[in-house]
Amino acid sequence: MAGPTPSQPRREPRQPDARARWTDEQVDQLLGSLLRIGVIVATIVAVIGGVLLLAQRGLAPASGHVFSGEPPELRSIGGILRGVAALHPDAIVQLGLVLLIATPVARVAMSLVAFILQRDRVYVVVTLIVLAVLIFSLTGGIPG
Repeated sequence: MAGPTPSQPRREPRQPDARARWTDEQVDQLLGSLLRIGVIVATIVAVIGGVLLLAQRGLAPASGHVFSGEPPELRSIGGILRGVAALHPDAIVQLGLVLLIATPVARVAMSLVAFILQRDRVYVVVTLIVLAVLIFSLTGGIPG
């Protein structure tokens, strides 16, 4: 048989599942977009908080005699989100910083998904280790 007859439709070759195999270029594009969007969103949030902070306290004299860290309510994600909901400028700036820190962690997590879909076992293991170290260090590590 030379080819399909008019009564038989021509079969198109089966396309592989698009989720199953990502090319390196597609992964690079996705990760680049993730980083770009994460940094832009974090910057916008921090700038909004900074503008609100200056509007509230911009003319107050600065006191640099004693360093005081962030108040306890801004040292947890829950506290930051409660402060953002109440439109506290300090919390909005803090959220911008958290988003900035979370951006590369999200990149590693997205890399893990891409390597799983590419079925690249070596990179899956390496990326899992990197992600575990990041999470371990960001959550405080070993207490004590």
